[in-house]
Amino acid sequence: MPFNSIFAWMMKKRIHQIELFKKYPHQVQDELFGNLIRKSITTTYGAINDFHEVNSYDDYRKNIPLQMYEDIKPWVDRTMQGEKSLLWPNETKWFAKSSGTTDRSKFIPVTKESLEDCHYKGGKDLLAMYYDIHPNRKLYKGKHLIIGGSAEINELSSDSYFGDLSAIIVKNLPWYIELRRTPSREIALMSDWQEKIEKMAESTIKEDVCIIAGVPSWTMLLANKVLEISGKKNLKEVWPNLELFMHGGVSFEPYRAQFKKLIPDPNMNYVQTYNASEGFFGIQDLKNSDEMLLMLDYGVFYEFIPMTDYDGVNSKTVLSLEETQEGVNYAMVITTNAGLWRYIIGDTIKFTSTLPYRFKITGRVNSQINCFGEELIVEDTDKAIAVACVKTNAQIKEYTVAPIFMRKNVNGAHEWLIEFLRYPDEMERFCQVLDEELRANNSDYDAKRYHNMILDKPVVNIVPKGTFDTWLKSIGKLGGQNKVPRLSNKREQLEQILQLKTDIESVLNKNINE
Repeated sequence: MPFNSIFAWMMKKRIHQIELFKKYPHQVQDELFGNLIRKSITTTYGAINDFHEVNSYDDYRKNIPLQMYEDIKPWVDRTMQGEKSLLWPNETKWFAKSSGTTDRSKFIPVTKESLEDCHYKGGKDLLAMYYDIHPNRKLYKGKHLIIGGSAEINELSSDSYFGDLSAIIVKNLPWYIELRRTPSREIALMSDWQEKIEKMAESTIKEDVCIIAGVPSWTMLLANKVLEISGKKNLKEVWPNLELFMHGGVSFEPYRAQFKKLIPDPNMNYVQTYNASEGFFGIQDLKNSDEMLLMLDYGVFYEFIPMTDYDGVNSKTVLSLEETQEGVNYAMVITTNAGLWRYIIGDTIKFTSTLPYRFKITGRVNSQINCFGEELIVEDTDKAIAVACVKTNAQIKEYTVAPIFMRKNVNGAHEWLIEFLRYPDEMERFCQVLDEELRANNSDYDAKRYHNMILDKPVVNIVPKGTFDTWLKSIGKLGGQNKVPRLSNKREQLEQILQLKTDIESVLNKNINE
């Protein structure tokens, strides 16, 4: 039987299961919660925390502490040294190196169950939903271009290792997926990103690519390299059968207009996912909406902390899925089949629907600016910069924002560092639109900007091309899964990048003068 017919049958069956958890979300989560507790009663963590006495979610919420990475690190360290059944039954062999932008790396356990029943299941469900929305597609006939993270594998023992999640996924892909993936595993697992982009472009340029999956910023870098090598005007001239871009990691809004120019095809489809080292949580399931469906049967039990009450592991208000409401900004807490128990993942979301549960990512618990009561979140800045780019014909690669603190007789402001791929037609107009959109999206920001009483207009600082990549490389975080922090209440990272800007401009000016 042809592959497409087999996959069509499997995916139709899976769509039926998805419809069931959309219809009965709370029952599915309750059953999953009970299974996680029962399976882990014999673990060291379960024994210490009396899992045998947890008979309901209320028992769990009252008696099991919230955790952040600092709390699970001793458990993870022991697991990496080979101890078994600490956080999850049996042996944990894989550890995903977190893509955080701090100097200290985090290592997230990846069990056989979480790899197969969460991460791989998410990838298969994405295609199942896509086929459901776009019937009669034959994606399996073409190649799938996967742009993963820096994929160095580090052995802990003969059968245990750590690396980026993408490395773990690629290393363990089933043969029938590996058959259609491009580039080769040798290129996909390269660590040097500058060489890797070059090799990826050269090796995929003659393939029949129909799907691209990756972070928007790195995908744009690869796309531009492909066009440079091929001499073509757009990606459809290179890959005529390209029809789907699966993206995640950062908001697509600042990049949407740029991708429409790279792929000038009205039939091109874009699907957003929420896939992290800790689990696969959401998939865009509607054709004309960037909302994502919360995936409820991946071995992940969800809790939520309203950001108005957020205080890290000391947060007093923690809600079940059933207790959440639309339009409220929540920090997400997960309990998973990888042995993460009441773990605060650090991301914030907002439900747009509760039947079924659809949501948008709004930012990070620490990725906000609230120095002046403006409560600015990434969702606000992403929307504003996207509109400013469209209205001034600009294209951006990266940006970050930090406060300019108030001084005597001087108001505060927000300083934006932006790396443009294409500069605005009018820089003054770009800044004006940026400010107008921020005020339109956020009433607290608007109130602080009223007559410049507290906040002056944004200060936009342009950095040379390559600045953000140079900064990421300087802190050992250059790679496809690593992200530039969008917002911060502190200026340390912004000052580091500003210093790099000065250094780069000094070198450029020296070369010009010579």
